Amino acid sequence: MRKIVVLSGLIGMFLMLMSCGSKGAQQTAAAPTAEPAKTVYLITMDKMDQHWVAVDKGAKTMADALGLKYKWDAPDVKDNAKQIEAVNNAVADKADLILLAANDPNAISNAVKNAKAKGVKIIYVDSPANEEAIATLSTNNTQAGALAGETMVSELKAKGITSGKIGIIGVNTATNSTMSRENGFRAVLDAAGFTILTTEYKDGDAAASQESATGFITGNDDLVGLYGTNEGSTVGVGNAIKASGKDIIGIGFDKSSAIEGLLKDGSLKAAMAQNPYTMGFLGVAQAYAALNGGSTGPAVIDTGVAILR
Repeated sequence: MRKIVVLSGLIGMFLMLMSCGSKGAQQTAAAPTAEPAKTVYLITMDKMDQHWVAVDKGAKTMADALGLKYKWDAPDVKDNAKQIEAVNNAVADKADLILLAANDPNAISNAVKNAKAKGVKIIYVDSPANEEAIATLSTNNTQAGALAGETMVSELKAKGITSGKIGIIGVNTATNSTMSRENGFRAVLDAAGFTILTTEYKDGDAAASQESATGFITGNDDLVGLYGTNEGSTVGVGNAIKASGKDIIGIGFDKSSAIEGLLKDGSLKAAMAQNPYTMGFLGVAQAYAALNGGSTGPAVIDTGVAILR
């Protein structure tokens, strides 16, 4: 609740600034020329997941309200070279600021450094790179992973299960956000006495994640739970449980129509829902402040998480 109040306050502050800016614009309408609108790019890990669609929606809403030029670019699938190309293309297109969700914090860092050297400002949303930026808006992924773990343990104990094997479907070992979700989850399940199998990393591809989750199910008679660390992984986990017909606890991450359907039919028990719209909305508000010499507020904003059931 405190996080919601804080975020509401930040949104209110930005809307007030917008209102003041609008009045100022009316008072100076007679000025002979106006500065050209600044250009803000959103570059996400991919365009596969509804998570990124929601980030884009929030960013575009704020950009339109503030009169910024706005573009969303991303690879069709998670691919470091393609994301680097997207950053370079944004720089070539004279972007003033890039909102970036880094797929691999190491691989993208040189491109970010080069963009900054050419005067492009950087704000991270969802997942930062290993290069300093103005601000980062993201979920506290370690805490969110721990919350997923606590939810898994609670669901298992409700069925009288206190031991057994747990399978994890991850994205890759380079993406900080999903690795933090895995580590937070592991810490809770280890402490509760469950056995965690070697993680399968499938780059958020739902079909590949389902295949790996099915392998966990068929290869382990004592499997009691499956966990997906992002949208595609979670859809794969839910579909594998559904196809198996077995009473396995599925816990995942993110919100999409597919995940909501799997929650509704019981194939998944819960999903940790982030606030991607807020990431994009407040990210562009911070971009506006940065581009106009204003304060951008906290260096890190935790955009929160909620449990979907």
